[in-house]
Amino acid sequence: MKNLVFIVTCTLVAGSCFAQARPFFNVLYYGAKADGRTLNTRAIQKAIDAASACGGGRVLVPAGRFVTGVLRLRSNVDLHLVENAVLLGSARRADYGPGPASALIIADSQQHIAITGKGTIDGQGPLLIKDIYRMLEAGTLQDAEWKTYNPWHQMRPEERNRPKLIEFRHCEGVSVKGITIKDGLCWIQNYKNCSDITIDSIRVVSNVMWNNDGIDLVDCRKARITHSFFNADDDGICLKSEDPQGRCEDIYIEDCTIRSSASAFKLGTASHGGFSNIRVRDLRIYDTYRSAIALETVDGAILEHIDIRNITATNTGNAFFLRLGHRNQRVPPGKLQHIYIGNVRVEVPAGKPDKGYEMEGPPVREPHNIFPSSITGLPGYPVEDVTLEDIEIIYPGGASRDTAYRPSDSVGLVPEREGAYPEFSMFGELPVSGLFVRHVSGLRLKKVRFIFKKEDFRPAWLFDDVSGLTIDADY
Repeated sequence: MKNLVFIVTCTLVAGSCFAQARPFFNVLYYGAKADGRTLNTRAIQKAIDAASACGGGRVLVPAGRFVTGVLRLRSNVDLHLVENAVLLGSARRADYGPGPASALIIADSQQHIAITGKGTIDGQGPLLIKDIYRMLEAGTLQDAEWKTYNPWHQMRPEERNRPKLIEFRHCEGVSVKGITIKDGLCWIQNYKNCSDITIDSIRVVSNVMWNNDGIDLVDCRKARITHSFFNADDDGICLKSEDPQGRCEDIYIEDCTIRSSASAFKLGTASHGGFSNIRVRDLRIYDTYRSAIALETVDGAILEHIDIRNITATNTGNAFFLRLGHRNQRVPPGKLQHIYIGNVRVEVPAGKPDKGYEMEGPPVREPHNIFPSSITGLPGYPVEDVTLEDIEIIYPGGASRDTAYRPSDSVGLVPEREGAYPEFSMFGELPVSGLFVRHVSGLRLKKVRFIFKKEDFRPAWLFDDVSGLTIDADY
């Protein structure tokens, strides 16, 4: 009885469904085979289309291994993967389209769509990348980047040739709950210009290739990400703004665990429109190469009204990195303002935090001591209204003049690098061990404490072109 299906009949005349509310559409009934070999794209899509034709319902993927190419989710349809159900992305690049690769599961301008259950979406990245290399070597797939130098010393095809696993655009009422998502070659999930999003109790594990953020919200509104786990070789939870007229706003993130070979929680780097009303609570971060918290606007976006609390990070390269830059020279610099970060505990190691993971972050080439946290704007464009409260950062200390040295009175020699890619090591060696602040107006430090396991010859903090500074700190 475990493969019981409800055969739902629809009338084309009336356009209504003769079935109870939320009927089930078992993909086995539509010809899908759980043998791990058969390509089930048509069968699963038939089940989705049948549910859509009846006004919606649950498309049931039972236990087993179902290979599929691109699936298009439709309004009022819940793609439900039961426990031990595995949806295997095809390992053939041709199954994702002849041009830029489609994502595995897509939706555009749909309403009330869902992916739920206790099953797994497996992108089969290790197998798929071999097929992509095969096509590139044969000349049947074009790519300008795959053999060019990159910091990871890896043949890395362009993003357009590597499929995402989930990509929803212009959708309203999106729910992704309970599932595991693994082994993608590009951004694992991309929600663009979507609203009313609920991401809850999911698990993401993807260490196959760079540019595979655990989750990206791009110019989205009214979203919740809760009770989830992310282990990715790029940013863990990342919000972006790609549309100058768009923005990420009214986003709530709570009770998530993150491991990343980039940054754990990040706003940016794409930052053309804006970010506002972002609340983050109760993150646990570990073995993360770059920053636990990275807030970046470098393309003209207004990034404001951000409230981050209750962050614990261990073995993480940098506690927080706040940057107002000017990468997009076609528009004036944006704004970074009205930021609160509180109740943060971070331990920064002496060594590389993600050492030994399958795809480590690219090492900094210049000799350096441990980098401090930083808040940096630009001359004439300060970061504004920032509060850091109840912050404890444990540093290894032990900085050496023989490794790298910049005296504290040489802050004017620290490069501005206004158009550079923003990351915590972008300024090179800094004459400070705990916190570097430059071009900031309105900074409140309350109970900010730095602990050094070994003596560090550098001062704990350094302020350059900072106005409206108040300090109540212990270090």
